[in-house]
Amino acid sequence: MNTAAVIIGGTIGLLLKKNMPERVTTIYFQAVGLFTLAIGISMVVKMEHILIVVGSLALGSLFGEWLNVESGAERMSNYLKKRFRIGSDKFSEGLVTAFLLFCIGSMTILGTIQEGTGGSSDLLFTKSLMDFFSALLLASAFGFGVIVSGIPLLLFQAALTLLAMYASSFFTPTIILGLTSVGGILLIGLGINILEIKRLRIMNMLPSLLVVVLLLWIFVK
Repeated sequence: MNTAAVIIGGTIGLLLKKNMPERVTTIYFQAVGLFTLAIGISMVVKMEHILIVVGSLALGSLFGEWLNVESGAERMSNYLKKRFRIGSDKFSEGLVTAFLLFCIGSMTILGTIQEGTGGSSDLLFTKSLMDFFSALLLASAFGFGVIVSGIPLLLFQAALTLLAMYASSFFTPTIILGLTSVGGILLIGLGINILEIKRLRIMNMLPSLLVVVLLLWIFVK
């Protein structure tokens, strides 16, 4: 349901983008940049275990830089653009922005845990409605990459749901909050990129999401 909402909303946004003059597109990107900043800030507001969050960002960024995640993502992006004849020059940026917005947050994790443990799916349905409008907004700015984000969204939520069926106790409120905090910081970085304030290599920071889970699991009971 969530994946379908992203694809449908993104498709509508893609159709709207074709009718936008350059002047409107410019200010629209500025609005999307501010929107991304606002979402990121809202995710960081309740941050706890600051040292672990900072350490996760530092270690995850160094690891991502060593792997050169951004370079690999760019190669994949170029392949997909050639393979499917996609003309958007912001494919990668749209994909990463949408992935972080749709996948990294308390609603995603709590919703999948709730569904995986046999509870109600109401939280994921509510999130699907929110993601529909977000996808519409993002796709009208970034293009096809937002629609493609539906694939990792499906895989990510399916994996979490299956994991919750067998190990729901792993996702403690502390781990959920840590993931949300790091994801919010990365979204703030993406907002800075979109507003062209400074170019940050956000994709190389993505391993921080794994590092924060590991550190919280080891050091915080």
